Amino acid sequence: MLRKIFDFYYTGFKSMDVGKKLWLVIIIKLVIMFFVIKLFFMPDVLSQKAKGGSKADYISSRMTDVN
Repeated sequence: MLRKIFDFYYTGFKSMDVGKKLWLVIIIKLVIMFFVIKLFFMPDVLSQKAKGGSKADYISSRMTDVN
């Protein structure tokens, strides 16, 4: 069953001409978009909050801290 599905897609992609280039453009755009989103919108909060490189200590204190 899985082999038939794989063969179906494999032969379809193998016989593409323009489609291969379009998929390459799509993949490049996705990589660039995720890199930009990660770079600008997802700061490394753990390295900012954990002082002196003790990330494990910071996480354990935050998880076991009772308010």
